[in-house]
Amino acid sequence: MLTDSIADLLTRIRNANAVSNTKVELPGSNLKEAITRVLQKEGFIKGHRVITTRGKKRVLQIYLKYSDGGEKIITHLERISKPGRKRYVRKNEIPRVLNGLGICILSTPKGILTGEEARRMGVGGEILCDVW
Repeated sequence: MLTDSIADLLTRIRNANAVSNTKVELPGSNLKEAITRVLQKEGFIKGHRVITTRGKKRVLQIYLKYSDGGEKIITHLERISKPGRKRYVRKNEIPRVLNGLGICILSTPKGILTGEEARRMGVGGEILCDVW
């Protein structure tokens, strides 16, 4: 049984990206779908879709994105807040990742947002991961 589904999501994406796979499949959840929606909106992945199997289980398919030259779009994925050490920030403490070239993904009362969106909305929350 997994204790950290977000770390599993990031590790699967990182591993597939390392061997230049175009698709990743993993068990779906609302949180994972929200994180992939943010990654797609920010241009780090091509897309995602959710498939429901007969047993009402959901499978999340993530389609990775590469440049025309075959270079990886995602060069770094890092889990920040972990089950043993949660990291929360206020709205004025949200970090800028790589001077704005990367994003941090936060879980806020307004939903899963990028650091920039949370700053604009004036909310803080738990920093889930950094991506660049």
